Amino acid sequence: MDLTSYAEWAVRLVNDPDPPPELRPLRDELAAAFDEAADERAVAARLNALLVRYPVRPQLTDHDGGGWHLHLAEDSAASAVMGLAAVVAELGADRLGRCQEQRCGKAFLDTSSNRSRRYCSSRCASRANVAAFRARRRNGP
Repeated sequence: MDLTSYAEWAVRLVNDPDPPPELRPLRDELAAAFDEAADERAVAARLNALLVRYPVRPQLTDHDGGGWHLHLAEDSAASAVMGLAAVVAELGADRLGRCQEQRCGKAFLDTSSNRSRRYCSSRCASRANVAAFRARRRNGP
């Protein structure tokens, strides 16, 4: 069962500037997990506390004609917490990132093979690269 898609829901929630009022506390706690990514124990403690508050209910489904397989129940909050916890357990807390582009700071999951992702999107990467290029040209050789 690949839980990365559920973890992506957590990323979308963290990056949502105006989530539904009932999800704002969860968004803030998930955002703190991204901010603490350098401290794996702090991330684990935060996610463990969230897993207690948002219990996960898996269920069997055959919705896509591909046979029976597991999905997390439709509680999106619990699914987001479980997905993020699974990514941390499988890949490590250092896979939680914040965009390095100065004006952005959005959360992202680094699923690259060499743990090299620094930006939330190619748009932010391009913007940062163009800014660095212009700064080098402005400062001369």
